[in-house]
Amino acid sequence: MSAPARVLVVDDSPTMRGLITAVLSSDPEVNVIGQAGDALEAREAIKRLNPDVLTLDIEMPNMNGLDFLEKIMTLRPMPVIMVSTMTHRGAEATLAALEIGAFDCVGKPAPGELRPFGDLAEKVKAAARTQRQYSQPVAAVAPPPSVADFRVGRKIVAIGSSTGGVEALIAVLQKFPANCPPTVITQHMPPTFTKSFAERLNRLCAPVVQEATDGARLEIGKIYLAPGGERHLQVSGASAPCCRLTDRAPVNGHRPSVDVLFDSVAELAGRNAVGVILTGMGRDGAAGLLKMRHAGARTLGQNEKTCVVYGMPRVAHELGAVEQQLPLSAIGEEILKMTAARKEGTE
Repeated sequence: MSAPARVLVVDDSPTMRGLITAVLSSDPEVNVIGQAGDALEAREAIKRLNPDVLTLDIEMPNMNGLDFLEKIMTLRPMPVIMVSTMTHRGAEATLAALEIGAFDCVGKPAPGELRPFGDLAEKVKAAARTQRQYSQPVAAVAPPPSVADFRVGRKIVAIGSSTGGVEALIAVLQKFPANCPPTVITQHMPPTFTKSFAERLNRLCAPVVQEATDGARLEIGKIYLAPGGERHLQVSGASAPCCRLTDRAPVNGHRPSVDVLFDSVAELAGRNAVGVILTGMGRDGAAGLLKMRHAGARTLGQNEKTCVVYGMPRVAHELGAVEQQLPLSAIGEEILKMTAARKEGTE
């Protein structure tokens, strides 16, 4: 058994520090080695204790968590899990933190919540195990091809991602032209965060990016992000494909689930689809991607070196669901190659 993950808890609220500590301490593979109430205390504790992982509140006095995170990633890069309020403002700040380099995020619990910070310990352990090079600079993103340079075919693109997915999706989708193939995405995120993430992607990318709504038609130049929380995203309608939000129990512990999305794309589109599995904990999406490949779809997986967590892509690769494993920087361009119209007609 490996040594427990050593964690420093940073939050200005003593109550919240106590709750996070209690949740983490219930896992024998996690060791809370200290607490800090603000950035100044946290800086000294990091020097003194050298933790493996930091949990960091976004809203703190003197210096907020976002500013402190930027300093951490510049001066002492390490895995950081952001703890945020489940509000639009909290979501915006958390998404910015994930782009800066935070490992993952968790939402602060609502009053009376039965399992506060339910998967925090698993995220801490994954963060402690990560081989990610936090000091590695982010590569510049090349501009996407113009509409005139890309002739879209008839394929649907389905993408699944989890931990590390914010940065990964930005890297992939910024390669898409404004007339990209219809694209559906399930990214594991807390409720209320996905709307802010869709808005952020819409500002950063050439196509239209929106949170999926029930009945929304799949159209060229549009990307649909599954809303977090209560329903799964699926696609249906052979003559006029559209998004469907369905009430079902969680699958693989997730709602929305990547497997549910991929299963529906396999059934609807078969060989007229491309499935992509990106960085993430666990195995959600692996079985669904295999179903897509068996149905004739092209399939891609992010390679181990560029994943924040090589979990979902690893399981998919081991199952034989992945046709090609590629570095993150190459995935967007490969999707376009697979979905472009042929010269003599369309696919």
